[in-house]
Amino acid sequence: MHTTGIRLGLRENLGQFSLLVLVNAFVGAMVGLERSILPAIAEREFHIKARAAILSFIVVFGVTKALTNYFAGRLADRHGRKHILVAGWLVAIPVPFVLMWAPDWNWIVAANVLLGVSQGLTWSTTVIMKIDLVGPKQRGLAMGLNEFAGYFAVAGSALATGWLASLYGLRPQPFYLGVIYVIFGLMLSMLVVRETRHFVAHEVRTHHAGGRLALPSQSEIFRRASLTDRNLSSVSQAGLVNNLNDGMVWGLFPLVFATAGMSLA
Repeated sequence: MHTTGIRLGLRENLGQFSLLVLVNAFVGAMVGLERSILPAIAEREFHIKARAAILSFIVVFGVTKALTNYFAGRLADRHGRKHILVAGWLVAIPVPFVLMWAPDWNWIVAANVLLGVSQGLTWSTTVIMKIDLVGPKQRGLAMGLNEFAGYFAVAGSALATGWLASLYGLRPQPFYLGVIYVIFGLMLSMLVVRETRHFVAHEVRTHHAGGRLALPSQSEIFRRASLTDRNLSSVSQAGLVNNLNDGMVWGLFPLVFATAGMSLA
């Protein structure tokens, strides 16, 4: 692969890096659609009282996203980062429409399967692409900026949907935002984002003797990240606990607030 003229670094690739930060903000905003109001929809519109049933949408989302995350890196290596990013946005297209018009709770759960796949592909790929661009010295910074953009957008989108729901009702108006997120995220990914796989080829040729790296198997990656590598396993465990906390807040806080008689506003 021709890699002459490639320069690694955040400053050297600031335009594409900033664009990927923006794309991941739209990725995070898609999750924020549900944060404030989906448990309220379960109780008020579908009359679901069992807490376990209400939290089913989070379990389905989490499992689906985890499995998709597991394979996203290999898919990005095999088919190209941009293709996987675009595929993730294509999977997300039905989500806001299902949330708007779902006739029963099973449709909401199905929408969260799609949302989990979409998040697993898009969020993972934007991380990979930023790391491709900056090279070995700035990977932590790239990861931090990616997570900041995504979760800041989660919060902003949750605030916006809650505010719209307090003005216009739980459905469909708050989910109009999701249509906007999908349109902008997909168009940016298709038309403006550029493939970054060749940056990896350049890094391997520049920083590794012989110009080739032996790729570990999927099982070896899983074993190292989960058990044998102290640094990676610590990160994995911290991420597990953090996402468990996040999922409980996502599902339980709106129910606690509603039980206390608090309005969406």
